Amino acid sequence: MRKTILRRAAALALAFAVGSLSPVSTAQAAVLRTPSADGAVTYGNGVAVIDASHTSDGYVMIRYSGGARRIKVRITKNTQYTYDLNVSGAYETFPLTEGNGAYTIAIFEQVEGTMYAQAVNQTVNVTLSNDKLPFLYPNQFCNYNAMSAVVGVSDAVCAGITDPLQKVAAVYNYAVNTLSYDYNKAATVQSGYLPNIDSTLATRSGICFDYASMMVAMLRLQDIPSKLVIGYTGGQYHAWVSVYTDAQGWIDNVIFFNGNDWRFMDPTFASTGKGNPATLEHIKNSANYSAKFSY
Repeated sequence: MRKTILRRAAALALAFAVGSLSPVSTAQAAVLRTPSADGAVTYGNGVAVIDASHTSDGYVMIRYSGGARRIKVRITKNTQYTYDLNVSGAYETFPLTEGNGAYTIAIFEQVEGTMYAQAVNQTVNVTLSNDKLPFLYPNQFCNYNAMSAVVGVSDAVCAGITDPLQKVAAVYNYAVNTLSYDYNKAATVQSGYLPNIDSTLATRSGICFDYASMMVAMLRLQDIPSKLVIGYTGGQYHAWVSVYTDAQGWIDNVIFFNGNDWRFMDPTFASTGKGNPATLEHIKNSANYSAKFSY
């Protein structure tokens, strides 16, 4: 279900609550697409349920209400994606990011330690109504809703801007100039960590995953298809952003414009490097980046 939420005074209030934005026009309209589990198409056994009512919009919703302490979800088409799932019985959203075709969705219950037993295995045939839709909805890795502060911040940052590429630049500059890299968090983060976008905004800090998740949310709220990409750079596991515009198509790993052309972008490195020439050269070179997953 698609909702368009107009945030005027509320948008500015939220923006000031999480950062020092200058006064701007708040006549922007965030485009908030809200995933839903309608129950029109479901698979499972009552304990583990896959709601596939909106595969044409590029996502499934999954819930688990059994007694296991940990649950894994595996979604496979060309690439195998593995996720954690909450055990509270609440639905979570998982994107279908590899286009049309047959996806195998499996749900596993923890038996003991690293041992899991398969609870559900289902093949779902997907025909997207628009191949950009998987990158316009919130999901587990880029999670927000109508009450999230990021909605107002996105509107405030992009207020008065109509050109999509200028919006991309505004969001990028906001991330680079507002956030600081949290080295302690990076050293202690545990497997299965998921970003909390509003917490990132409130603390003005985070790791690469947080940077990318926040930027993707802000861009999707401006109706700009955006990928949260996870892969490797310099031998390290890392997260960055790719965006799509009608004029340019997919702009992979790129975001800022130097007046003549687009340059490769990595908001985390750009923020921590603060203009360091070696850092800028690194993020401009696509050979330094190897994408593994897109969310």
